Amino acid sequence: MNKEDFLNSLKYKQWLDSLIKEGNRIDKVDVLNSVHKSNGESLFGLVKVDAITPEGKKLLPIALIRGHFVCILVCIKEKESGEEFFLLVEQRRIADGSLFYEFPAGMCDSEADPQLVALKEMEEETGLKIQKKDLILLCEKGLHTSPGLLDEKGFFFACDLEMTTKELQSFHNRKTGAEEENEHITTKLCKEDEVLRLIKNTNGYLLYFLYKHRKNAGNS
Repeated sequence: MNKEDFLNSLKYKQWLDSLIKEGNRIDKVDVLNSVHKSNGESLFGLVKVDAITPEGKKLLPIALIRGHFVCILVCIKEKESGEEFFLLVEQRRIADGSLFYEFPAGMCDSEADPQLVALKEMEEETGLKIQKKDLILLCEKGLHTSPGLLDEKGFFFACDLEMTTKELQSFHNRKTGAEEENEHITTKLCKEDEVLRLIKNTNGYLLYFLYKHRKNAGNS
């Protein structure tokens, strides 16, 4: 893939549009490198930008363009017992090669609607089919993960469901993931007191606390 493909990607256009919307003047953008999936979708790009802020200052020139992502917390109440379980996915990650337990998540590579991406990722990573009406957006604005380098911005959702014991257990130890993208996922059900012990990524912690904040606010 050449750099023109990256320049035409959704994530690059969203990043450039956001800079301009905030009143920055873009004089030049050089694509230093770009990486694509086997299907041609852009994964990320490293760019050097010559940009002037509304205050007349230069922006830091290096940015890693990764795009927007979604993360979804699913809490399932067992009908028979009333107990609540959280649906996690287990997979090894390149960060350190260890097993990570995470809430289902995915990148908005070529789809601008985070809700549609959330529905797709839920089914792809867990086998669970939900609808837009089931999704609760926990923060109205997308949250940046590392704005000094990354354009990456996350949209955090929750979904509260009820299932019978039989339905619930069908989502434990299920093998899923897109093998053509080297995704090898196992689903896990855990109780709330296990969530923070298992999760070790920032987005997972943030999503959990956003969810708890919403529940506590609703009960106050």
